[in-house]
Amino acid sequence: MSNALSDTAPVACTLAAGDLKARLTAIADLNRRALRHQRRHDLQLELTYAAEARDEVLLMVRGERECCAFLDFEIHDEPGAVRVVIRAPERAREAADTAFESFMSPVLVNSGCSCRGAA
Repeated sequence: MSNALSDTAPVACTLAAGDLKARLTAIADLNRRALRHQRRHDLQLELTYAAEARDEVLLMVRGERECCAFLDFEIHDEPGAVRVVIRAPERAREAADTAFESFMSPVLVNSGCSCRGAA
């Protein structure tokens, strides 16, 4: 599902470097505290956050809709959680990995067996 803005917006983040760094830090902090699950399928990324973080998730999505208007965001309230679905348009396929990277938690992406690295 796309909207007219995401269909015509440039495939780029419009934040200045300092603002981008602050935004990425805020997203990483939110993810550390509240991201419970993530799933990527091609041009779609689903993020599930703890329900307590709903206000912060809404704030994040509001900001991202402004600076990355080429992405489409949906918010779904679920029992005990808030799920965000982010879609990149086909025309942004080459940029999708980079666009989604800031939303993905390295802890969840790299997690496997919890005993990894233990001696």
